[in-house]
Amino acid sequence: MSISRRQVLLIGGLGALGASAAMLPTGSVEAKSASRLSDSEMPRPFQVPFVQAPVLEPYATGMDPTDGLPVNYYRVTEKAAMASILPRLSTPILGYNGLFPGPTISLDQGTKAVVRVRNKLPAKHALDGHGLSTSTHLHGSASLPQYDGYASDITHPGFYKDYNYPNFQPARTLWYHDHGVHFTALNAYSGLAAQYHLHDPIERQLLPQGRYDVAVTVSDAMFAANGSLGYDDNSHSGLWGDVILVNGKPWPVMKVQKRVYRFRILNASISRSLRPALNTGDPLVVVGTDGGLVPVAQSVANYRHAGSERYEVLIDFRKYKTGQRIELRNLSNKNNVDYDYTNRIMAFDVTDEPVDTSDPTWNRIPTTLVGSEPMSLTTGQSVKTRRFRVKRNDTTNMWTINEDSWQDVIASGYKRVVAEPALNSVEIWEIENKSGGWFHPLHIHLVDFQILSRNGRAPFAYERGPKDVVYVGEDETVRLLMKFTPHKGVYMMHCHNLPHEDHDMMVQFRVGLKQTDVDPYDPMTAAKAGWDDEKD
Repeated sequence: MSISRRQVLLIGGLGALGASAAMLPTGSVEAKSASRLSDSEMPRPFQVPFVQAPVLEPYATGMDPTDGLPVNYYRVTEKAAMASILPRLSTPILGYNGLFPGPTISLDQGTKAVVRVRNKLPAKHALDGHGLSTSTHLHGSASLPQYDGYASDITHPGFYKDYNYPNFQPARTLWYHDHGVHFTALNAYSGLAAQYHLHDPIERQLLPQGRYDVAVTVSDAMFAANGSLGYDDNSHSGLWGDVILVNGKPWPVMKVQKRVYRFRILNASISRSLRPALNTGDPLVVVGTDGGLVPVAQSVANYRHAGSERYEVLIDFRKYKTGQRIELRNLSNKNNVDYDYTNRIMAFDVTDEPVDTSDPTWNRIPTTLVGSEPMSLTTGQSVKTRRFRVKRNDTTNMWTINEDSWQDVIASGYKRVVAEPALNSVEIWEIENKSGGWFHPLHIHLVDFQILSRNGRAPFAYERGPKDVVYVGEDETVRLLMKFTPHKGVYMMHCHNLPHEDHDMMVQFRVGLKQTDVDPYDPMTAAKAGWDDEKD
């Protein structure tokens, strides 16, 4: 592979920073580091305790007058802050409520949410000077288009937008993150990401809850000598940092009891994919994918985990000895850029703290879980097969889906679409990646889908659950089965390697409407932002 020394812009930094980076990620690279921290400031694995993001409490509750369902009201403020990530240096971030990651929202199926997102960010980003306008996407929610975080539906600093979330779907791990047009990668990398948990009675009965239901948000970063975040997207191909962060801490250590734990693992890296595995060789038991519980639990030694995918896994610590350390490692995948310590994620230290054996989940590893509509679909229900190719246009240096890009959508006045499925119709979408040199985590908004096949073979065991992101690896073709429900309107499909999305690997489809129809859910007009005159 060709390696060059290129400038890395700094968030809050004093200048430019040289770093080894892959111009084209044609294979896994091993290098010592990307950060320019001194040896004494460079974090090392397993030196800091594991922490979870706080759970956000609603500031008010009520009832929806249209259907009588309960509603929780939340407020999150996007603002600049300083984070304690490194041993002694502080790191400037952009965070929801000034936190990295932001606060977790947790509620029950059937309780609606109204989340007021207040943009109190500076006018310009410290790294490159782009305007800090944002659009908040609740990833995994079947939201109406005007509340879906449509990329060009931006909220400027000094304004707010109220996002209405229906929360009627089965239990799942969602996450909310910035989706602002052309700057999603840098804004999310700077800290605008957080988990969102939707519970239901079946999930509460089957799986660990409370302190044994653990949110794990994994990301990677590189740092300047002064502790600021470094950024280099390698000619828009992706960013791979040399420090693995879990809930904003480098390679933390979690103390665990001798019981079964549930981990909601979100890969919030803007480009890096993971391959988690335990150093003991013991299995990870996959019980949930992006869209909720899997029909049948899957025990795997490791699995591919692309950016924005969520996997819920059980780890059984019962057989380990007091004082034993278990490591969650990262075996990596093709076309990542790997460094000295990116092969580790976090560690667990087993304690002798007494276990509450009256909790039936303390030793339960379920086999059969629950079915879902996406996993019950059959190919015989499909009314149409559509084919898409993800690739890079070498002439324009842009990423496209077929020949379409978000620039084309903007130029069309937000009218151009790649598909017009009927409401409640079932279709097969085939995604081909033959461009070579990159993997693409493809996210389709609104729907949960079933992965039918990968290169004509059955999907991997761990992805046999409802999904909204599919890992489309090098020279892979995947076939997806989905039902376009429950809303009409326009929704996005894009690569979740976020530098790809920003340049401009994103298109849209229109459900249940034609271009000439009046669209009451138009995300550019249906729910406008308001001036924020509240006091902090």
